[in-house]
Amino acid sequence: MLTQKTKDIVKATAPVLAQHGYAIISRFYTRLFEAHPELKNVFNMAHQEQGQQQEALARAVYAYAENIEDPGSLAAVLRNIANKHASLDVKPEHYPVVGEHLLGAIKEVLGDAATDEIISAWAQAYGNLADVLMGMESELRESRGAQLGGWNGWRTFVVKDKRPESSVITSFILEPKDGQPVANFEPGQYIGIAVDVPALGLQQIRQYSLSDIPNGYTYRISVKREDGDATRPPGYVSSLLHEHVSVGDEVKLAAPFGTFYIDVNATTPLVLISGGVGLTPMVSMLKRAIQDPRRQVVFIHGARNSAVHAMRDRLRQTAATHKNFRAIVFYDSPLDTDVQGADYDQAGFVDLGKLRNDILLPDADYYICGPVPFMRIQHDALKALDIHESKIHYEVFGPDLFAE
Repeated sequence: MLTQKTKDIVKATAPVLAQHGYAIISRFYTRLFEAHPELKNVFNMAHQEQGQQQEALARAVYAYAENIEDPGSLAAVLRNIANKHASLDVKPEHYPVVGEHLLGAIKEVLGDAATDEIISAWAQAYGNLADVLMGMESELRESRGAQLGGWNGWRTFVVKDKRPESSVITSFILEPKDGQPVANFEPGQYIGIAVDVPALGLQQIRQYSLSDIPNGYTYRISVKREDGDATRPPGYVSSLLHEHVSVGDEVKLAAPFGTFYIDVNATTPLVLISGGVGLTPMVSMLKRAIQDPRRQVVFIHGARNSAVHAMRDRLRQTAATHKNFRAIVFYDSPLDTDVQGADYDQAGFVDLGKLRNDILLPDADYYICGPVPFMRIQHDALKALDIHESKIHYEVFGPDLFAE
């Protein structure tokens, strides 16, 4: 347990660390990778290059310091981190290494202002946080490993099928090389996939939502090819999967984890809101939820046009055959060949204000997935419709930059 004096020192110095947060975290990663280059196989190097990981970790450190008197307020955030760590196969021995270089970076950047007393307080605070996360991750791994078809660490899978879903999204059906069952999962969860990236000379890990319901034998992921632009490079892993991974090839998977999933036992309405490739976890949620005819499901999706709209025909067929399901599609840049009323329902960006009669359902839960700016807009739109925060759920992949 942290003493009150330690908490007071951490709180008092948190604004200083926030002021120098990006410099501290940048120095931390430099130190870490110089001393342990093998950890580049665990970290997302694309986010490193773009500075996203540095920004996200700096915010996380400051948030922890701000809430050190009431760590329970961070319970949901810590559960999310623990699930992501379990999916990345983060191990207990990684924590002391990270702590050493984080404290070393603080000392280097702040210089004499980082007194022994301040470094000691932050060391204790970090140790306390590490213990909490390690405990949560241990429970997750134990639970998953004990499940029928479950495992810990990495397991070899073979690409059974590869199917284009749109001009930018491709689905991969993955089956275990050992021929044994695979663990079930909650609709909305993800798996970690590890592949060797020749361009980096490293293994890289990405987390992709499972885009189908459990069947006990295979998993399906649907991956958007990230082409990059003037501000960011192409996605290392998504490009490799699209261009170089074929049927019969092997990949390594971590078991399913994640905190973004529906209550499969509920019968209350479900409103799914997605943009672009954010539809992938929604498809899993949808397929499971509509199995109960008592449950009303509304799926709102935004895409540029039919060329990039994945699984559109299957969603239309599902809507035609299930009375408890309705899909509402927005295209912000329809093609000349796109027909309103057939390919899409509304032109423009997703506008929940136009759909209040469709989505204001008794005791409904609202799930949002897509690019961070998209989710911010939809979150704020739901709040403007007086939806309680507890009813709004969202998923962020990569560094969590959602909270300001």
